[in-house]
Amino acid sequence: MGYSAVMIRAFIFDLDGTLVDTLGDITAGMNGFLERHGWPGHSADEYRYMVGGGLDTLLKAAVPASAAGELETLHDEALAVFERMGAGDSRPYPGTREALELLSARGIPISVVSNKPQALARTVVEHLFPGIRFALVLGGHAERPIKPHPAGALQAARAMGVEPHDCGFVGDSDVDMLTANAAGMHAVGALWGFRTREELSAAGAEFLASSIGDIPALAGT
Repeated sequence: MGYSAVMIRAFIFDLDGTLVDTLGDITAGMNGFLERHGWPGHSADEYRYMVGGGLDTLLKAAVPASAAGELETLHDEALAVFERMGAGDSRPYPGTREALELLSARGIPISVVSNKPQALARTVVEHLFPGIRFALVLGGHAERPIKPHPAGALQAARAMGVEPHDCGFVGDSDVDMLTANAAGMHAVGALWGFRTREELSAAGAEFLASSIGDIPALAGT
């Protein structure tokens, strides 16, 4: 990540593939769900490209095309699977807690905006980041459009008391970069996550960070 004169006053983080490595739990949970229906599972590398758009998008990609008409019913069943798992075996990426604590110590507000279902996103954050003060934790909810719509990101900016142009939106997918640009925020690509440098750049990343430890260097007070 090169030097820039941009001074970011607040950060919004994606969750899966950005703060937390959830790929193993997503793979296990979805493959168990598929197996119970007699459907073939997928590899972790395949799920790497299925996630990011919310549970409905994941289901549509994972189940056979013949089951497309059952997605509404399958949603509730799959959601129950992941709610029972909670944080499961997922863990924060190395250095994540230290980076978040450093931002907080400097008085830089932080939030989470994820397409993971709302209750599950909050469960994961509360379990894996006790003591870290987030201004807002938003997941996917029927009453709010999901990313890349900017509604959640703009709500987080208001909760943090900053203008959108003062926010950095940190995420590992094209969805996150598109969200940042739609919200008028600085798009920060997380190269340690699920997707590639090429995807992040093509989707409009302003910065590319090799590790979450790079993020505090973007912040200014």
